[in-house]
Amino acid sequence: MTWWPAPAKLNLFLLVTGRRADGYHELSTAFQFLDRCDWLGFSPRSDAEVRLAAPTPGVAPEDDLVVRAARALQRAAGVSAGVDVAVDKRLPLGGGLGGGSSDAATVLVALNRLWNVGLDVDRLAAIGLELGADVPVFVRGAAAFAEGVGERLVPHAFPEPWYVVVDPGVAVSTGEVFAAPELTRNSPPATISAFSTGFGRNDCEPVVRARYPDIARVLDWLAARGPARLTGTGGCVFGWYDGRDAARAVADAVPGQWRAIVARGRNRSPLLDALAAGGLEAPDDAGTGGA
Repeated sequence: MTWWPAPAKLNLFLLVTGRRADGYHELSTAFQFLDRCDWLGFSPRSDAEVRLAAPTPGVAPEDDLVVRAARALQRAAGVSAGVDVAVDKRLPLGGGLGGGSSDAATVLVALNRLWNVGLDVDRLAAIGLELGADVPVFVRGAAAFAEGVGERLVPHAFPEPWYVVVDPGVAVSTGEVFAAPELTRNSPPATISAFSTGFGRNDCEPVVRARYPDIARVLDWLAARGPARLTGTGGCVFGWYDGRDAARAVADAVPGQWRAIVARGRNRSPLLDALAAGGLEAPDDAGTGGA
């Protein structure tokens, strides 16, 4: 079995710039990876079965993004091989860190190599878009500005600070947030030339604050110690710091009912390093560098 990372992401800002006729929202955002990951292990099979070593509780296997991604690649490339997949889930569900989308992207990238499919990154990203709007950025593996539903990407080298990510243990419904009548939907798009720091507001934050008081408390607590933002639609909140020691000091002070992690921002996804190495023999128990 070879193991491949599925890194977390942060939305450094998130502006809702419009609503399309199909109900999806137009966004202007920026993605950066973290050196904290889920880990997926793959053992190719000689038959066409796609099996999870431990199905996600409450999710039918055919609805699991890991299984859906493998089967989407099978269909797109006419693959007759199968795979057993083990998922070491380390990123919180519903936290805005992109864990499910990242898992799906890792399936596409890893199985494209392990099955010797040979699809290029553009084709893999197109398959990923059918699975979720955030999947293409994980497939491509470069921090980027994004527009559309998140699929129009312009790679960009942001600063790579140390982050404290605080998880209040609250899963936010993305559908609820985007359906909220009070959500701002007419923000002007951000421009790369005007966006010097890589950080800005999140239009979803006022909606989440009003509807999820536990997340509002985390935002207020972290904002008292420096700048703080919601990532995606939450519920994870992050602050950024110039050094690991400063981030560690804040994380150590986080109240015990919340989970805090310290992670480094990365403009290059750890998945690309695994691709260059052909996978790893075992996951890194330290998470790839965070603490």
